[in-house]
Amino acid sequence: MGKQEELKLHKPWFCSKCGGELKPVCSGTYECTVCKNLEYDDFGKVKKYIEENGRQPAVILAEKTGVAIATIDTFLKTGRLEIPDGASVYIKCERCGCDIRYGRYCPECMKILAGDVKKAFFNENLGEKPKKKVASKNKDEMFVKEWLKRK
Repeated sequence: MGKQEELKLHKPWFCSKCGGELKPVCSGTYECTVCKNLEYDDFGKVKKYIEENGRQPAVILAEKTGVAIATIDTFLKTGRLEIPDGASVYIKCERCGCDIRYGRYCPECMKILAGDVKKAFFNENLGEKPKKKVASKNKDEMFVKEWLKRK
């Protein structure tokens, strides 16, 4: 991740309590080298909120964490967040408009765009279509991929 991308995530550089330098601990979390205080970038704020409060719609995540909807959308499009199967709302494939859980393109469109089946399965823009859909509005939630892998 380059410096400009780090700035877009509002990466903290210094501790808000003592002014000490921060070092990365894990994805989105930073620890003060002096007082051990934890600070979070935008992804860390969203991840922490989901871990503490469960899956939530993007609007709620933005409101509660202060992270812009556009940033949460970027996390979805890059695969850092995903919408669970069974949600009533998904993001759309940028080529054909079908529902996908994360990424920018559905597998079919990625194969066409890549021109090679092997390339399609190793591209970060590849999304996943939901296996099932539920019309219930209380399932408009997102997962943090890393959090799910631990469960």
